[in-house]
Amino acid sequence: MISVIILTYNEEVHIERCISSLLPFADKVFIVDSFSTDNTVSIARKMGADVVSRAWKNYADQFQWAINNCGVESDWLMRMDADEYLEPDLIDEISEIEPVSVSDIDGIYIRRKVFFQQKWIKHGGFYPQTLLRIWRKNIGHIEQRWMDEHIVIGSNSNTLALRGNIVDDNKKGITFWIEKHNSYATREMADAINQKYAITKKNNELKNGGLSQAKFKRILKEDFYTIFPLSLRSFLYFIYRYIFRCGFLDGGKGFLWHFMQGFWYRLLVDIKISEIEKKSGGDVEKIIKYLKEDYGIILT
Repeated sequence: MISVIILTYNEEVHIERCISSLLPFADKVFIVDSFSTDNTVSIARKMGADVVSRAWKNYADQFQWAINNCGVESDWLMRMDADEYLEPDLIDEISEIEPVSVSDIDGIYIRRKVFFQQKWIKHGGFYPQTLLRIWRKNIGHIEQRWMDEHIVIGSNSNTLALRGNIVDDNKKGITFWIEKHNSYATREMADAINQKYAITKKNNELKNGGLSQAKFKRILKEDFYTIFPLSLRSFLYFIYRYIFRCGFLDGGKGFLWHFMQGFWYRLLVDIKISEIEKKSGGDVEKIIKYLKEDYGIILT
């Protein structure tokens, strides 16, 4: 009934846990690997996954390629990250879905729990995160953006929400986390610059779709958050999350999470935006040139 797509690069610490949670219901697990140098591929193949290798551009490009080229035969597709896994109650929910019960459904929303250093982040607006993770193969596709890409289906599509959870629990440590979020900040800077200077027609299909938590958050970020001055807005966002959305209830590790993800990361995005604007003087041709030369990003 369901095929699952996972993108990987050096995920040997996570991939067995992820695939194991999918085996009770998945028809096929497809891995698109970006030439891992560890045991990711051998572990995935040992567990029965179909593995192909392809060079990395960005998440959206890689995932849409997987949809189009992996030879998916199932009616339904599911999106998973390698550092995620399903809790038992969600596995049971999905396993018990009868085709007749979803005959008029095009997409299924699932809750996600985020863990940071073995701490479940329950507050600050981080739970529940409700994301479209399962959809009819011929109905949905992924937005082509450098960051914050979502699966989109038709605005008139019927959807179903499950009660179980996907768990996001990365075990690679704080150095990896910082390096990953530095990369995220570069990608988000590119999308923000593209939006501000209208360099290309930015893919924003999510905002044109039906009401969802992801759409609401994007509207807040792109139409409200961006009106505040660079750098100040990251501080205000942290205060909003940590104080007004009760992030302080997550304890000491929660403080680290909300500070790093809610302030440090957002500040880093703004610093990168400011840097390229100063370097280019706001000249669009120079922005395009610097994005390509400094970050390898070609806005299309």
